[in-house]
Amino acid sequence: MPPEGAEAHFRALESLYAVAPINRLFESRLEIPSAGVSRIHFAIDERHFHAAGAAHGTSYFKMLDDAAFYAANSLVTDRFLLTTQFSLLLTRPLGQGPVTAEGRWISGQRRVFVAEARLVDDEGEEVARGTGTFMRSRIPLATLPGYRTA
Repeated sequence: MPPEGAEAHFRALESLYAVAPINRLFESRLEIPSAGVSRIHFAIDERHFHAAGAAHGTSYFKMLDDAAFYAANSLVTDRFLLTTQFSLLLTRPLGQGPVTAEGRWISGQRRVFVAEARLVDDEGEEVARGTGTFMRSRIPLATLPGYRTA
């Protein structure tokens, strides 16, 4: 039996994430276990490194923004959200290996949403965190390639 209601929305968002062209450059997998929560599983390798041999800030931003974004968009079933602001705190260099971005909705349920995310390395250590604001767009989710609820 296909998922219904919130579960269908979560699976459709996971599908939408999977088909985004940017994810051809950043191999990763989105998981939305419940409303307001997301996890992105990612593997850092040398393609993501800056000249000093650790992950470049673009990788941190990508994972944190996506995790916070999908945590927030899991609460919105009709429209695509847009990032309007995002703040990062990078606490440790990130080398090769698996990383998980954990997103969590904080507040907002109408036009503007606030969500946060943290990056956790394969030893369970937090290496970065971020907080963002996200606004409803005029883009219906149902019109986006990959967003399928049935």
